[in-house]
Amino acid sequence: MLTVRQLLDAKPPGLFTVEAEDPVRSAIQLMAQHHIGALPVLRGQELTGIISERDYARKVVLLGRNSAETPVWQIMSSPVLTVRFEDSVQHCMTLMTERRIRHLPVLDGGVLVGMVSIGDCVRAVIEAQQHEIDELKRYISS
Repeated sequence: MLTVRQLLDAKPPGLFTVEAEDPVRSAIQLMAQHHIGALPVLRGQELTGIISERDYARKVVLLGRNSAETPVWQIMSSPVLTVRFEDSVQHCMTLMTERRIRHLPVLDGGVLVGMVSIGDCVRAVIEAQQHEIDELKRYISS
């Protein structure tokens, strides 16, 4: 079974984060710049929340807040649901489906080491299924 570690190994390196005291506008600009939908929120090295485009839409835009003046901690989702290297992709997909979330921070020994998205999981499952189909075709034709 495919694991979170394997998902992260297949992704380009790099993890983007935002500080809890940063203005929401900075977080949204970082997400837009890197074409991502969520960022882990840190206080120093500690993961304290996650901010997503959904948080922005619901807690800034709809409430008429100013994104340049509102700190991230005021709109982030907390506590954060996390996964570990050894968790399966199936486990991640189950968590995301049940909790209606799209991103899971990955912790190793309590330290943030990556993020997986529903897109990462779906892509991995499709690739695994295609590999299995190709192997079955080779077996049948031989």
